[in-house]
Formats: sequence, C-alpha cells, structure tokens
Amino acid sequence: MDGQLLPVLVLLLGASGLCEQGPGPGGPLEEPPEEKPPEEKPSEEEPLEEDRVLVLSQQTLGQALQEHPALLVEFYAPWCGHCRALAPEYRKAAALLAAESARVTLAKVDGPAEPELAEEFAVTEYPTLKFFRDGNRTHPEEYTGPREAKGIAEWLRRRVGPSARRLEDEEDARALMDAQDVVVVGFFQDLQDRDVATFLGLAQDALDMTFGLTDRPQLFQKFGLTKDTVVLFKKYDEGRADFPVDKELGLDQGDLSRFLLTHSMRLVTEYSSETSSKIFAARILNHLLLFVNQTLDAHRELLPGFREAAPHFRGQVLFVVVDVGADNDHVLQYFGLKAQEAPTLRFINIETTKKYAPGHGAPVTAAAITDFCRAVLGGGIKPYRLSQEVPPDWDQRPVKTLVGKNFEQVAFDETKNVFIKFYAPWCAHCKEMAPAWEELAEKYRDHEDIVIAELDATANELEAFPVHGFPTLKYFPAGPGRKVIDYKGARDLETFSKFLDSGGELPAEEPAEVPGATFPKPENTTEPRDEKPGNTTEPRDEL
Repeated sequence: MDGQLLPVLVLLLGASGLCEQGPGPGGPLEEPPEEKPPEEKPSEEEPLEEDRVLVLSQQTLGQALQEHPALLVEFYAPWCGHCRALAPEYRKAAALLAAESARVTLAKVDGPAEPELAEEFAVTEYPTLKFFRDGNRTHPEEYTGPREAKGIAEWLRRRVGPSARRLEDEEDARALMDAQDVVVVGFFQDLQDRDVATFLGLAQDALDMTFGLTDRPQLFQKFGLTKDTVVLFKKYDEGRADFPVDKELGLDQGDLSRFLLTHSMRLVTEYSSETSSKIFAARILNHLLLFVNQTLDAHRELLPGFREAAPHFRGQVLFVVVDVGADNDHVLQYFGLKAQEAPTLRFINIETTKKYAPGHGAPVTAAAITDFCRAVLGGGIKPYRLSQEVPPDWDQRPVKTLVGKNFEQVAFDETKNVFIKFYAPWCAHCKEMAPAWEELAEKYRDHEDIVIAELDATANELEAFPVHGFPTLKYFPAGPGRKVIDYKGARDLETFSKFLDSGGELPAEEPAEVPGATFPKPENTTEPRDEKPGNTTEPRDEL
C-alpha cells in the first residue's frame, strides 16, 4: 500500500511561473536578441533537456530510445495538478541519478501536445510513467514506484543494477544488517535456480526493504539453515522471521510478498502520517486501535498489555496505537469518538468498514484485549453503526443535510430525484468539489422534483450503502423500485447538470474520475487526495 503500499508522498501542488516573451506593459523596449547562425541552432531531431530531464516529442523519442538503454518517460499535461506536484521530485530524482553516474535517463512528454505518442502508449491519465529498456518501444514497463525523488531513484537503481546485494561472508552479512532496520536475505544453494529470479523480481519493487543474496555454505550454517530460505532480519520485536522455500512448489512471489509485509510491520504501530500508508499496505484487513493520550502516565501504562496481546494475532489483526493528543482528530471522528473517551479500544475490518467496541468500562489489559479480539473474529460481538440526530434546519439550505435517521425518507421519496454526496470532513477531494456541489444545488433549488443533498459518511453509516471512498456520489431517481445509480463522471457543475438533465445518464465520452478515498488519511501530509486502504498507486488525472 494500496497500497497503497508503499511510504506516502509529501508533494506540494503548485504552478510554475511563466514568462512571456517581449516587453511588459509600459516597459522599455529591449534590443532584439542577435540571431544565431543556422548551424548553431539545435536540430529539430535533437532532444531538448531541462534540469537533466529530456524533453521528448514524436520526432525525438526514437533517437532518445537508441541513445539511452534505460529511459523513464513521464507523460504529463500542463494543466494537471498532480503533474505539477510531481515535477520538482522528478527533477530531483534526475539530479540524484546523474550525481552517481547511474546508467538511466529521465524524460518527459507533453501528452496533449503529442497526441500520437499518447495514443501509441495508451496514455489515458496523467501523469503516466513508462520505463523503456534497450530501445524496446513496444513493451515498456509501467512505473509502479513512489512519486518522491528518493523513491523514483531507488526504483530505477533496482532495475539497472542488482536489486539484492551478493553476500560472500559473515562480514558482508553483518555490514548489511547493521546498516538497516529491516533486511531480507535469500539463502539459495543454487543461484541459477528459478526461485532466485522470483526473489530478485520482488526485490525490485519492495523499495522500503534492503535485500541480500547468498549461496555460501558458511552463511547457511551461521544462521542455522539447511535448505533454501528467505529470512527477514529486523531490529525490533522478535528480530527474525523465516520463510522456507517449498521444494516442490518453489517460491511464490505473492506469498513471499505477504509474508514480508506482515512481518516487517511492528507488532504495535503508532498511527501517524508517516505510518498510515504502511498500515494499509500490510494487507491485514482487521485492525485493533487503542486510543490513548500519550502525555498521561496512566495511559502509557496500558501499552505493555497491548503489546503483550499482539503476538497472538500476528498476520490476522494489526495492532495500532492512536494518540488522541496528536493531530488525529479525523481518526476519532471516523469512529465517533471524543478525545476524553480515551483510553478505549475499537476494532475495524477495513474491507467491510464494520466497527466493533468492547463493553462499556471494559479493562484494557492483555487478557481483556485477547478476549475482545477473539470475540470479534468469532462473530460473538455485533458491529455498531454511527448516526447523528436530524438537524432542525436540515432542509433549509440549497444542499440538504442528511443523516442516518432521515436518509431513507429522503433518498427513496418516489416523487423526487435525489442526488447525494457521501463525504468525509477531512477529505481534500470532498473540499475541492464542495463549491461545485453548492452551485448545483443553487441552480436546481426551484426544481421541486430534484433534491441535492450530502451526508457525512464518517458520522452516519448506512448498512445498505457502505461507503468505501470519498466522495461517493449516488443518484436515486424518482419512482418505485428503490433504484440507485452510481455517479462516475467528472465533478464539475457542467457535468453534474448534464447528468441531472438526462435523468441520471452521461454521454459515453464523459471522462471518469479517479476513485476517491477512504479513512483514514491525514489530508495535510499527502497530495490533495486520499487513498483506499492498501492502495499504493499514486494519484493521476484522467484525460
């Protein structure tokens, strides 16, 4: 993650300043620059370069592929906010690789200005990054790495160089382990075995771990191994986890990936902007959260018991500590909690979004935590759902306010066409589209058969309509049958209006929006978008 799930990017959106040619208004005229002789002008076939990034076109891509055996190309659009956010990181990555003389080159293509290239490489959203090897134009590799400079550089290093360090002796092994908190070493008796290729393939993409590889008998003996095994060494918790290679079935990359994600996680993780993406990338659907105030001694004394219970549920339940004294209000709100209710526990399955709470006044001890988890997993505790009271002025504004208690009455009114936005107060996407939603409500306020409404899905949960992303837009047309239409179009006034005027349909050419986000991602630590749990892909603007 998810996922993702890789580390979360910290990219700031911003537009670069543009300088127009010619004198400014009222400014002095300047002497025209002296023209260069024709022979000094760069050839149209020669790629341009900006800050160590090649600027390619239909005419220059072929030459670049011939001259650069490892070429990463970003297809961008000048109007794309995500592309502008990526731009400084992309330049930094190019500088990092140039400084170490890495055999890889970064380039970019203005997609809207080069429609032939965008069509050739099936670019449907921006930014899209593709990695070309040895001039192969027909089968580029889709870039799947992070969107910050160090991550981009490391993703490329692991493709043009070894993704795992060869270990010859104990000194090599110790040096590798001492340098990192998490190290994965593949012990293989035959380095030509196909399992080694599987191992190295995984190492290419697991950028937050360092990989080693050995076939030395003395290292097998040193670490107590007699057969091929992948070992995760870590400087915390139990210190080591072994993944034996099945002799008959071989090494399965999916199984190994899940093993490494599970065992690289600390038994107890403190929730923060830095750890949130890894929490979701772990692919463990059940999370147990302990809400405490870390400034209070009585609360901190509960942590050892929480840690004591965690090993019993390794790989099945992720144990997370949420500090209510930190910037985690959105997490509290998602669970319908107030800071003064800490210390308390909450259990959630992030796939179903079902939430569970222990009995009122239940102790936070290792035994009680263990019993609570087992009861939830065994179906002995029913989930709870959040619902607010109906505000007295819920229908006074152009955008009507819905809660759990008036949702059914409004959404399934057979005389009304009801368009509902399910949102989260902390979601940047929701805030971004809020003005358009208000304008839509104002535009149709005099249409008696149309209702524009919104529902805070973090404070009001509907069993029939679980919301997995924010914002989620649903249209409930008038008439019998409780029909529901999921809105997948662009989030602007014009497209909303077309959708309503056509009775809940959009022209086929209308672009789909990038999926929204689910809890819980602190908006001020990422790009202005939110992820689904376990989703590690970065945001892109579709064409």
